[in-house]
Amino acid sequence: MSSISSPRPVGLGVRLPRPAGVLRRMPGVALAVAVAGGATALSGIVGLGSGPVLGIVLGLVLGTALDLLGAGHLNDTGRRFDAQRVLRPGVSWSASVPLRAAVVVLGAELPLGAVAGEGVRSLTGIVVTLTGCLLVARVLGRRLGIPRRLRTLVGVGTAICGASAIAAVTPVIDAEETEVGYGVATIFLFNVLAVLLFPLLGHALGLGPHGFGVFAGTAVNDLSSVVAAATLYGPGALHTAVIVKLTRTLMIVPICVVLGRRFRAAGAGAGAGAAEGAGAGAVSSAPAPAPAVAPARDRIRSAAALVPGFLVLFACMAGLRGAGVIPGAWAGTVSETATLLITVALSAVGLSVDLAGLRRAGLRPLALGAVLWVTVSLLSLGCQAAGLL
Repeated sequence: MSSISSPRPVGLGVRLPRPAGVLRRMPGVALAVAVAGGATALSGIVGLGSGPVLGIVLGLVLGTALDLLGAGHLNDTGRRFDAQRVLRPGVSWSASVPLRAAVVVLGAELPLGAVAGEGVRSLTGIVVTLTGCLLVARVLGRRLGIPRRLRTLVGVGTAICGASAIAAVTPVIDAEETEVGYGVATIFLFNVLAVLLFPLLGHALGLGPHGFGVFAGTAVNDLSSVVAAATLYGPGALHTAVIVKLTRTLMIVPICVVLGRRFRAAGAGAGAGAAEGAGAGAVSSAPAPAPAVAPARDRIRSAAALVPGFLVLFACMAGLRGAGVIPGAWAGTVSETATLLITVALSAVGLSVDLAGLRRAGLRPLALGAVLWVTVSLLSLGCQAAGLL
């Protein structure tokens, strides 16, 4: 089933959904929960893997089957059966909100001191991988003839946090809907490949749970895929991967600030050039208008709005755990709750596969995404070898 072309980050508990919205989401949510239930039941069978990983696999199979059914089946009115229209709202909700809720719940297992320590240790490596990825995206994207906004979306999505970063950057650079769709489809492909291939690569390289958690947190695009890959790798990798990934997610704030300035400057330069050409030979006695300077308070508010609400709640839960308000005896219940939420979310991610979007994106964005994916992976492993992670 095709995913939404321009997803937006969803907060937790910010606004209550309208009744009509709840009704529209029910079919997709019910399907995601059903797939998660089947995946959890199958996970008890030896050799079939964990619930979250089975959820994304079953979701991929079922989502593809629904797309094929819609492509070839006509209903009584002569129109094609459109499962996407009916299921998309609920599946999209299930792919985002339960996953963010799971991250918040995981904060109850991690004292704030440990979270802060791991985040600070990984910061240098995160900056290296992010900078390298964006530079390669700029240079290679130009060589491949990919439009500036599209290569920016693919670069930011690979470097920071997948579709969430694309959604945050889209209004900053004024990207078009088709560009957003191509960027999301490209990122999604390499998310799926990372879940399937990175655990095998980690075992081949002899990475321990902590080492793989750092690798997944810095090299996998989207939070859902980070969680899936770390869960598949084994116990001990998930917590590290989530902390590193959330630290990496914070980089969206300075990146949006820098991109906003660069794209505004480029737009202003183009506008000035056009005005100069139109008014060649004319002399104006009117003084140039003074550039408006936004108050510092407004700039701070704009930057703070880019920080995901679930990340703040995660830090609050870790603070409560560190203060002893949340007892360590709850660890088992917390872990089981987080696993169930993750299974629902990854089942929805599997249902959201967009094969048509990948075909529409073409080879050049996919080639750029592949090179950036490899670049980030090699930089992450290199930073670990150099002791930066």
